[in-house]
Amino acid sequence: MAYLTSRSFKRSAATLALLIASNAAFAAPQYGLAMYGNPELPADFTALPYVNPEAPKGGAIVTGEGGTYDSLNPFIQKGNAPWQLRFLMAEGLMGRAFSEPFSLYCLLCETVETDPDRSWVEFTLRPEAKFSDGTPVTVEDVIWSFETLGTEGHGRYAALWGQIETLEQTGPNKVKFSFNVENRELALLVAMRPILKKAYWDDKDFTQSGMDQIPVTSAPYVVSKTEPGMYLELTRNPDYWGKDLPFMRGQANFDTIRFEYFADPSLVIEAFKAGELNAHREFNVQTWEEQYDFPAVTRGDVIKSVIPHQRPTGMTGFAMNARLPQFADWRVRQAMIEAFNFDYINEAQTENKQTRITSYFSNSPLGMRPGPAEGKVLELLAPYRDQLLPGVLEGYELPQTSGRELDRGAMRRALKLMEEAGWTVQDGAMKNAAGAPFTFEIVLKVGDDENQSIIDTYTQMLKQLGIDPKISVVDKAQYTQRMETFDFGMTPVRYGLSLSPGNEQYAYFGEAAADTPGSRNIAGVKDPVVDAMIARMLDATDREGSLAATRALDRLLTAGRYAIPLYAWNESFDAHVKELHYPTPLPLYGDWIMWREMTWYWEE
Repeated sequence: MAYLTSRSFKRSAATLALLIASNAAFAAPQYGLAMYGNPELPADFTALPYVNPEAPKGGAIVTGEGGTYDSLNPFIQKGNAPWQLRFLMAEGLMGRAFSEPFSLYCLLCETVETDPDRSWVEFTLRPEAKFSDGTPVTVEDVIWSFETLGTEGHGRYAALWGQIETLEQTGPNKVKFSFNVENRELALLVAMRPILKKAYWDDKDFTQSGMDQIPVTSAPYVVSKTEPGMYLELTRNPDYWGKDLPFMRGQANFDTIRFEYFADPSLVIEAFKAGELNAHREFNVQTWEEQYDFPAVTRGDVIKSVIPHQRPTGMTGFAMNARLPQFADWRVRQAMIEAFNFDYINEAQTENKQTRITSYFSNSPLGMRPGPAEGKVLELLAPYRDQLLPGVLEGYELPQTSGRELDRGAMRRALKLMEEAGWTVQDGAMKNAAGAPFTFEIVLKVGDDENQSIIDTYTQMLKQLGIDPKISVVDKAQYTQRMETFDFGMTPVRYGLSLSPGNEQYAYFGEAAADTPGSRNIAGVKDPVVDAMIARMLDATDREGSLAATRALDRLLTAGRYAIPLYAWNESFDAHVKELHYPTPLPLYGDWIMWREMTWYWEE
């Protein structure tokens, strides 16, 4: 890695002029970047299409969270910071428009330049960009942020840092990234990384978590009040530097964003009913239909909003740890899926009101098509034919269950698969040829009542196979630590996937991430063909090539049997007081990350 700070970097005027001329021969300053083609909005856009540009400023949004926190630094591995801070506390050089699959528009930067192959990208910072303490955002801050996050920050930042060949200042307000791999998405990824204030950390240890260190950033909200286990409050900075930018118009409307914490997450809905919260997102359809008839709803003081989206389902379910010998064999993983009587569980949990996830990218054009692989998808997978698991080329579907409490057909299929993998029932217990029992640990988080209920039912089904797993229910801090060290056999997992999947797929499913502590590859996917399809997806120069590679990837992951899929969430269920309003039209991604906090507004 070669980089030069704003203090140490010096270049003669002649050399700088030559560099600028060279850049101009390949690119011109732009206001935005899209993964493929050009951004949809014109250079003179006045606001994002899914905001209310005339939204009033003021009011507060108050929502609930289960558990607690012990850190205010969401950018490091250590500690348990509120997950929302990662999105509310910092800005990148560019901001994402959720009305498009993957387009960015200048935020901290004034312009962006890149070459046709996107082997490098250069940003010119806005002179008016400032941190919350009023100091300017400098090239030195940008360079320090990337180096520090890449070497000392959370593991999620390491992969991108390793793909940056050089990072250098190329002018008074210019910073250039050059990459050491061919990957068109990298230019967009560096544009979204959080930019922190270097001087704030000069006398502090960035790697240490705690409540006394609140990173200084340029975002519109700052942490104002904290009480771990009780609440976290953020306040809109009245002097926020970017409030008049077209990109930010109609955003950051609330004076206050507050999260109330409850040791028992099941109490969140009760707090909402009691009026302690003014917004709540429901994740159970049956609860949505049966428990939202309290007086405030019938009076019209609380509104029930169903908000659709067009993003992939992702994967919500129970991941099996393929790193463990118990789950290394796909036949064992398929047996676990067979034993999971979804129809019976769905009736008990939602009265069959919710559909099941069928693949990682279902509910979108990116999802695999039914039946055998065809066309470009087949061309991509065929060279790896001898390495593919059954179902990848032929087509894979989740097993159908009877809906009865004991599905004998499913149990017979599961027993046959276990026997093929070397496990048989001996004296009422599932054992291998050496007599060692088949067992594993299911790790759940305190207060996760719905998954606890599902697992209680599932373990009764497993006992019919002679399998009696251990169930461990741990607090949020312990759960985080165990996930980061992959210390579990089975655990709930939730992957939210986008309409423009990219490098994050390596973090979720790549071979290198499988053994990287803190990575999102929870299941331990280690398949070179998965890596190859991610690479093809990233190498694609048009939407069609990316689409074929993603459908091929979807086949590999789904037929890999790494998780037991649960419910598809193709709509969001948001209950809120009548004074809270959301803008229309809805973005392509619907009610996604921080859309509610950043674009909703308070109006009597």
